[in-house]
Amino acid sequence: MNDQANDMSGVARRVLQCLDLTELGDSCSEQAIDKLIAKALDSRGPVAAVCVWPQFVSRASAGLRGSTVQVATVANFPGGTSEIDRVVDDVCEALSDGAQEIDLVLPYRAFREGDAEAGAEMIGAVRDVVDQERVLKIILETGELTTPSLIAAASRLAIEAGADFLKTSTGKTAISATPEAVEIMLQQIQQAGRPVGIKPSGGIRTVADAALYLELADRMLGAGWATPRTFRIGASGLYDNLVAAIDHGTNSTSTGAC
Repeated sequence: MNDQANDMSGVARRVLQCLDLTELGDSCSEQAIDKLIAKALDSRGPVAAVCVWPQFVSRASAGLRGSTVQVATVANFPGGTSEIDRVVDDVCEALSDGAQEIDLVLPYRAFREGDAEAGAEMIGAVRDVVDQERVLKIILETGELTTPSLIAAASRLAIEAGADFLKTSTGKTAISATPEAVEIMLQQIQQAGRPVGIKPSGGIRTVADAALYLELADRMLGAGWATPRTFRIGASGLYDNLVAAIDHGTNSTSTGAC
């Protein structure tokens, strides 16, 4: 039992350092952001980033100043239907407020209907204002891309247009991250010819859920590949389970209890 607890504790620690701790609820408040910051900076962490609504970027940036935790925000979110000029303006404002990472929704409905140009233009316009010192993640909304070939094509488009990360989902649709979609995305990353990361996101609630994606990355891209620079987990409900697993493993080691 101790070995099992220690194994899960080790996985949980590894996932925690790759976590984009997310607060994108409809009722988000300044108090919720302050609680998010406290979790992000907990001694068992820190996490890789917090992901918040654009209107809370400045508060998150102030609360995390001096730490290693990055501030991410979303754009063209969640529906992927905003006009390019509006999206670029929103991104510029977020960057001015202190955002270090932008999670941009691909115009996935248009892409699904055969309009790849809309996605390429959107990503290219945002890439132009997100300098190379900051991170651009492209949300493909894989649950709405109904075939493996569409997921693969969307992944290639995002990579070719300048994505630093491919992200599965907004977490706002019926189907979020799945191992099948992530495997397809990792296949495209293998072929990218340059470093590109991956972010499974949405519906990931347990340590076992997260471990599936970590194991998939290890198998396909090597045991040393998945670090916060290349691998993130996007989740709001996973944090407490990670901390519980870490604490359980620590207690098992120190007390000998099952």
